[in-house]
Amino acid sequence: MKLENIPNPIDIQNFTTENGAVYHSLPLSFTIAGLSLHSAPVVLVNHALTGNAEVTGENGWWNDLIGPDKTIDTNLYTVLAFNVPGNGADSFIVEKYQDFTTRDVAAIFIKGLEFLKIEQVHTIIGGSVGGGIAWEMLALEPDITQNLIPIATDWKSTDWMIANCYLQEQILNNSSRPIEDARIHAMLCYRSPESFKEKFQRTVNTSLSIFNIESWLAHHGEKLQKRYQLSSYKLMNQLLKTIDITRNSADFETLLSKTNADIHIIGINSDLFFTAKENRETYQELKKIKDNVYYSEIDSVHGHDAFLIEYKQLDHLLADIFKAETIKR
Repeated sequence: MKLENIPNPIDIQNFTTENGAVYHSLPLSFTIAGLSLHSAPVVLVNHALTGNAEVTGENGWWNDLIGPDKTIDTNLYTVLAFNVPGNGADSFIVEKYQDFTTRDVAAIFIKGLEFLKIEQVHTIIGGSVGGGIAWEMLALEPDITQNLIPIATDWKSTDWMIANCYLQEQILNNSSRPIEDARIHAMLCYRSPESFKEKFQRTVNTSLSIFNIESWLAHHGEKLQKRYQLSSYKLMNQLLKTIDITRNSADFETLLSKTNADIHIIGINSDLFFTAKENRETYQELKKIKDNVYYSEIDSVHGHDAFLIEYKQLDHLLADIFKAETIKR
């Protein structure tokens, strides 16, 4: 049986955030693609900053990776994705974005799995802040998944990441064109100098009398402004800043020694946000306490956004994890 890729709401009641804010009702919408729940292994896909739970289908943002006969094959798996409450995919708005941390969203997603009567999933996978939520989920519930696949992310936000999120926050709170201007700055972090050089070669848009890189950045700002809410941007930026499984908790090794999950870390050699060096250091730390941890790297000029661009490499790196013979029932 196939299910339509449509959002369904769960009502999370009386949720207290890490910062002590009480939400009497939090709508948690989600999509299911592929085989029906409880008939196949579940792959939970966590979306990134401006993403949503629509991971496959006509407008799916990970269409090249998820679908019939693709890397994550919807003929074999149930593919589940939650919307971060307040991400703009439904009518719910978070007014006080500082109420929430990445760990809160991880706890909300775990409550969503409990509501759906899913005790353990085959894989939790996510890129960027979606991968950060995945790390936080594993730290909260060590037996929640058989595989963790964090891509272009890490278990903590570095000072560099926090600095960029702080600048994003300043722009979002103070600019007269907050979404456009914040997006222009963010694109400088999502891509790399080499990516821009390869794409634009200092060419000029003669009709506008500006460099093509400038018109491209302006276009991305305007495009996001048309489809995204300011409150959502502030919230998701706050989540990117607050990734840290060890905050008010045990140390990294203590937390991760509790899980039997296979951990497949995927870095990007040109990522300016979550650097490959940080990813390799996390891998080396994990190797001290776990045998079933793996590290691989996407080779790309495109920087952080390579996890949305380099599908062939991702397919190659993920194929063995999702092959039919590796499915554990």
